[in-house]
Amino acid sequence: MKSLTINASQRESVGKKATKALRNAGQVPCVIYGGDTIVHFAAPEIAFKNLVYTPDVHTVVIALDNGTKINAILQDIQFHPVTDKILHIDFIEIFDDKPITMEIPFRTTGNSRGVRNGGVLRFNLRRIKVKGLASNLPDIIEGDITNLKIGNKLTVTDIASDDFTILHPDNTVVCMVRTSRTAVEDDDEEEETEGAAEGATEGAEAPAAEA
Repeated sequence: MKSLTINASQRESVGKKATKALRNAGQVPCVIYGGDTIVHFAAPEIAFKNLVYTPDVHTVVIALDNGTKINAILQDIQFHPVTDKILHIDFIEIFDDKPITMEIPFRTTGNSRGVRNGGVLRFNLRRIKVKGLASNLPDIIEGDITNLKIGNKLTVTDIASDDFTILHPDNTVVCMVRTSRTAVEDDDEEEETEGAAEGATEGAEAPAAEA
């Protein structure tokens, strides 16, 4: 999984007055949980651009001004209800030997036969909640939809991996091909229909010939 570094300053004052002063200075107050101690720090809002305003997921290295570096993942973020400015971010410290839980973006591969026949691909999940070691988690989880016909579904069991555990029930639908007004019958079904029609025509013509 990709990682990015955020240069930050550890903060000692965590009261409302100090927090307001940080925000007025263009800084975002943050907290890191999960370690032996809770770490409070702040960084310029622009430093979080590639972490927050992207569909990708990352692990983060928080590089504090005292020389300490902490590996973490984003846990929660608060935005201003009117301006959408970042008000506060919570991080969870990660360790090499401890699994973490996070949501990974999902992407399809292949060209669905159902879509080729006019069906529409619908997504039930855009992100997959998983648990595993940070070193084993991918940037993106992919699912092959090549063989999906109209009405077929791709479930989480179809995208399972030994590298992580998917935290959704096995029958959870990730995506499916639904019919549409422009949909046509699948190629296999068309061949069966044509064969049946030919057989019926021959059977109908035979009595006429005898007469």
